[in-house]
Amino acid sequence: MPQSTTDDLSDFLADARSYWRVDLSWFSLSVWQQACEPFTLEQVRKAFTAHATDPQRGMFAPKVADIVRALQGTHGDRSLIAWGKTLEAMSRVGAWRDVVFDDPVIHAVVQDLGGWVKLCRMPSQEIGYVQHRFCQAYQAYASVEHLTYPAVLAGDCSPSGDYRRYGLPEPQAVHIGDRTQSARVLAGGSASKAPSLFAPTRLASAPDHPSSQPSDHKETLDADEPAFTRRAG
Repeated sequence: MPQSTTDDLSDFLADARSYWRVDLSWFSLSVWQQACEPFTLEQVRKAFTAHATDPQRGMFAPKVADIVRALQGTHGDRSLIAWGKTLEAMSRVGAWRDVVFDDPVIHAVVQDLGGWVKLCRMPSQEIGYVQHRFCQAYQAYASVEHLTYPAVLAGDCSPSGDYRRYGLPEPQAVHIGDRTQSARVLAGGSASKAPSLFAPTRLASAPDHPSSQPSDHKETLDADEPAFTRRAG
């Protein structure tokens, strides 16, 4: 938050805490400011209002964890949302294109699952197992303070030199989710493979594909075939 917004937040917190007749110490204020930094003042206001109007908890002054939970959900909630976003991208984009999500934790998790290409081509019978592993890994990575992750989840496209050789424009990575946030994820990621917290997940390997010209090497889209079983033609 900019300084002006931080000052407004301080004034709001003092007023909000007075509603429950609770003083705001300097230490409490610093914790609140750090916790609320990723959010807008309007979002914080709405979270406080939601807490105040809760029939069961509204009579008690909210703790920082209460407001943060209302703003971003629990790690379990976030992992399921992230899985849904990833699954939708697997169907819409497929294994062929590079992708950049608006959540760096997804990048770290997909890397542990064997990479974007392998994830997109997992057998349909493994989807339940992979979802479980995804959510487990997401909850672990979400707690890492300084997360290292790959800037781009690489697809199964031809090397950039092939496109230049044939005079074709290089395919750009597909941004998933909020475009501004995904640009930050791209800028903050590592060009090299990030270290893993987990042993590699064993997914069934897709068959190797012979290299071909970019105009011939493309994702085969079949509306009757699940997205995660598609193969490159």
